[in-house]
Amino acid sequence: MQSKTVLFDINETVLDLSRLKPLFSGAFGDQSLTGIWFSWLLHSSTVCALTHVKSDFAKLAAAALDKLAAARGMNNDFEGREQILSTFANLEAHQDIKPALSKLREAGYKCVAFSNSSSALISAQISHAGLSEYFDAIISVEEFGSFKPDAQVYQCAANKLNAPIEELRLVATHDWDTHGALSAGMQAAYIDRGGMPYHPLYLRPNIEATNMLELASLIIAADKRYN
Repeated sequence: MQSKTVLFDINETVLDLSRLKPLFSGAFGDQSLTGIWFSWLLHSSTVCALTHVKSDFAKLAAAALDKLAAARGMNNDFEGREQILSTFANLEAHQDIKPALSKLREAGYKCVAFSNSSSALISAQISHAGLSEYFDAIISVEEFGSFKPDAQVYQCAANKLNAPIEELRLVATHDWDTHGALSAGMQAAYIDRGGMPYHPLYLRPNIEATNMLELASLIIAADKRYN
């Protein structure tokens, strides 16, 4: 089955969070807290999805940052707080993104940005990273009232694109996201950005790579093979 539409997770998959590390180092004295903060952000979005709490990614990002500050014995008005949050909206793309998106589009694929970020945040992120011309559409889960990996979010994205969910493919660097897509009936491809083992209990895509350009080539080859 050929999937001519590929959806891309944005934070970490497309955008490089490493720009935040020196800011966390300056604010907390430890750049490794960047990963903890982002994990707490993802955890809270999952809890909101499961318990039907309405929020948006920017608010949850701020709440996770304030929680981290409290854990370090700091108030939520600490120096560097606003710079971290504003930089989150102004990240750069990984170097392999533009070549990969160009390759897919040249092969006839439609590329869609699909993120837990709010509509305003994802629009700012895509624009700042210079990716507006590379994506054919931008979809925020905000309009669906939940967060990935809620199964209904993937189905709502398919409905918005007016396409059968089984003909769509999600690309993500988060195994919980590719698992969520596969569980909902969507195809998926996993890019290993951090060298972490894929969760053994999650559904696993049949396409994996450590570089997005290589992943794009594998997607094109797989679709040709199955059609």
